[in-house]
Amino acid sequence: MPLAGPAGTRTSLADMSVAPEMVRVRRHGPGGTVAEIVLDRPEALNALSTRMAGELAAAAGRLAADPTVRAVVISSSAPTAFCVGADLKERNTFSDAQLMAQRPVFRAAFTGVVNLPVPTVAAVHGYALGGGLEIALGADLIVADETALLGLPEVTVGVVPGGGGTQLLTRRLGWSRAADLIFTGRRVDAGEAERLGLTDRRTPAGQDRLVALGLAGSIAANSPVGVRAAKRAMRHGMDVDLATGLDVEDSAWRVTAFSPDRAEGVAAFNEKRSPRWPG
Repeated sequence: MPLAGPAGTRTSLADMSVAPEMVRVRRHGPGGTVAEIVLDRPEALNALSTRMAGELAAAAGRLAADPTVRAVVISSSAPTAFCVGADLKERNTFSDAQLMAQRPVFRAAFTGVVNLPVPTVAAVHGYALGGGLEIALGADLIVADETALLGLPEVTVGVVPGGGGTQLLTRRLGWSRAADLIFTGRRVDAGEAERLGLTDRRTPAGQDRLVALGLAGSIAANSPVGVRAAKRAMRHGMDVDLATGLDVEDSAWRVTAFSPDRAEGVAAFNEKRSPRWPG
């Protein structure tokens, strides 16, 4: 999708790969089953530019299509930030048309994270603000260290959280707690974030990435068929009535019940050995 850059030049998601990478992918564990998406624009505290958002969308798309991936960690190379949100310096140069042209690139980045078919873990430290917090909210689990400072300050600059924040935060926290954070634009520290349920695990400073990778590794050790089906059932059943949700779960069960993974899991249990998942 072509769009006009700040200087009026035309670029595309394909062209973005020629510049130094702002988003990198690493592989961990036996067979590289854990993928790590590294936000790597530390000089700007990972402020999301058009190029960086395009790279994030592309990385998520590649991993979503890779059957060897069993879990994904999203981390940051910036010492004091996970991501501070949209690059407002870049946006300050945009015309209205350029801002609208950027929008689908950003949406592709945020939805790319949400739509990953395997469990995802965000490793958060320092600032996770605006679009940065929305990237983390797109993950299934959020690990945050003691330095984390989280918030959705969009209303303080005249917009709304547009990377899924109004929807994902409300689903995670409930209406009133999400309203408190979104309507005020205030920031919360690691302790309050944990109490609210905004984050799932709190670690000492500097340990967020290691804990997130360990969590992803424990997930990746389980049946890839079972884990993917469980995530699909949870996501698809979340916003429907209970009876429909149970039907969604039953469909997921039927997918797993006759899979080679189930046969291997039962055999490994009875033979008292670790399973070798066919996947």
